Amino acid sequence: MSSEGRVCVTGGSGFIGSWVIRLLLERGYTVHATVKDLNDEGETKHLLGLDGASQRLRLFQIDLLDYTSILAAIQGTTGVFHLASPNVLIPVQDPQRELLDPAEKGTLNVLRAAQESKVRRVVVTSSTAAIFPNPSWPAGMAYNEDSWTDIDHCKKLELWYPVSKILAERAAWEFAAKEGLDVVVINPSVVLGPVLPPAIGASVATLLDLLQGRVAELENLHMGCVDVRDVALAHVLLYEKPSAQGRHLCVEAMTRWCDFVAKVAELYPEFQVPRHLEDKQPWLVRAESPSKKLMELGLHFRSMEQVIKDTVDSLKSKGYL
Repeated sequence: MSSEGRVCVTGGSGFIGSWVIRLLLERGYTVHATVKDLNDEGETKHLLGLDGASQRLRLFQIDLLDYTSILAAIQGTTGVFHLASPNVLIPVQDPQRELLDPAEKGTLNVLRAAQESKVRRVVVTSSTAAIFPNPSWPAGMAYNEDSWTDIDHCKKLELWYPVSKILAERAAWEFAAKEGLDVVVINPSVVLGPVLPPAIGASVATLLDLLQGRVAELENLHMGCVDVRDVALAHVLLYEKPSAQGRHLCVEAMTRWCDFVAKVAELYPEFQVPRHLEDKQPWLVRAESPSKKLMELGLHFRSMEQVIKDTVDSLKSKGYL
């Protein structure tokens, strides 16, 4: 296949990355996917088993702080999906080394390699963690793409994951402006849905915890949920649609953490889910269909109820429940 249909996905073995690769293969693309360890079957086996993988999937081992390894994966492609990023909720001893450097410097390495390889467009996966919490956002107004998380507020609360996402996304925009690279950004909220890798990630683990009676403190991270298949399709639409520009909020509806917990409790009365969780997000304005930019590109979001059900079905099929 010509390089026109050849793209690179960093963080290919992850929850979202695996679905992006599956969708790209279904659409006929040839995919260069990056993993941390080619010898780890937990990263590679589910990818190599995808339809079309034997003909059109190549795996590359990279380190986000090693430019040469990244360049090898990106060379010969016309588009990059940059999903690789340090994990969300794992406690860190050294935030700078474990989270902030890989997020920010890793993103810049990917963009430099993309620029050197003359790719057409880079889709950068950011997060709603780069949109809120933002104490200076106008009261009574639903969050949108114009909001940026208050980095000093997050540092004070030691919320290092949002800090990593802000630094990485800001670096991406600065690089794009300076170097003329075509960059678009997606900002998904809490991503749930069917799990392709053998292990579950942090976001799905919060739902599993909830079903087992453990409630995470997600007031500074939750502003609604979104299905991983919708997030994957959003990535592909952002790559394929030339009109797509800027940031793209990716969430089914703007809801509070207590709303989500209440819906899980309603759907699964047989589990130990708290019935009435205190609402600690009075400042978060609820909104239907907040992701208008993606909807205009043709994305139809699955409902929160469907997302929860499909995630629970996936957890059951994998033996977690």
